[in-house]
Amino acid sequence: MESKNLLGQFIPLHYHHNMLLDKNRMGGFKTAINQVVQEGATVVELGGGTGVLSFFAAQKAKKVYYVEYNPALVEEARRILAKNNNGDRVELINADATIYTPPEKIDVVICEMLHVALLREKQLEVIDAFKKNYSAAHEGALPLFIPFATLQAVQPVHHPYDFHGYMADIMMFNDPYSEYPELTQLGDPVVYQQFMYDQPFGLRIEWSGEMPVNTTGQVNALRFITKNLLSVEEGTNTITDWSNQYLILPLGRSLDVKAGDVLTIDFAYDSGAPLTDLKPNVAVK
Repeated sequence: MESKNLLGQFIPLHYHHNMLLDKNRMGGFKTAINQVVQEGATVVELGGGTGVLSFFAAQKAKKVYYVEYNPALVEEARRILAKNNNGDRVELINADATIYTPPEKIDVVICEMLHVALLREKQLEVIDAFKKNYSAAHEGALPLFIPFATLQAVQPVHHPYDFHGYMADIMMFNDPYSEYPELTQLGDPVVYQQFMYDQPFGLRIEWSGEMPVNTTGQVNALRFITKNLLSVEEGTNTITDWSNQYLILPLGRSLDVKAGDVLTIDFAYDSGAPLTDLKPNVAVK
């Protein structure tokens, strides 16, 4: 199946309720959009979902182009936006974001097609295509982006996989804003990727590096962290950020380690690929 037939299909309509309830996501994007979008601005949202981020932008923007590939989401967003203040400033467009080009120059681009490790969803593919399409159609500088940067890190951990006596070492997710006392961090997170969206970036994510161990124990999983930098407040330089859920990826075999050891790791995957494409090789140095 071609990627364009997958865009907008990863997050089913009923799941958007969970995103609307996510206080950290909603609060972070509302703050960032209010800081970045100026009065009378023109905005594009790529992958608009229920339209909530377009709604935030419409409180100050004169025009917001909402772009969404899933027709069911477009119709739901149309229904919801009609009930909300300044929803009439949002033009809803059912289109593939990788080929869409706005008819005029844009001040701000919002794109939250984000998943941990930049897998599953097409954030990088969509923004890369948008920049090329936009530059071909409009002279001058690129718009501002929300988020403006992404940092990715990996961390050695131990996680119990005993579920009422049933041993199941399966991939799982943790809320980055909650405590998990059952999880043991055996080393600090190590950054393996960082980039800004207005700069060139690749769609292939590859890394080979080392993870120092600072706690004796047994490594049986890796924690993947994706932090998105949404905006910078002028004057204070305070950054508003938002992290995707942490991915806890079991190794399949445990490694006994002691403080002072170093783990070597390498992996490679295409952004937007299935989670199963993330297959790191880990060993004690």
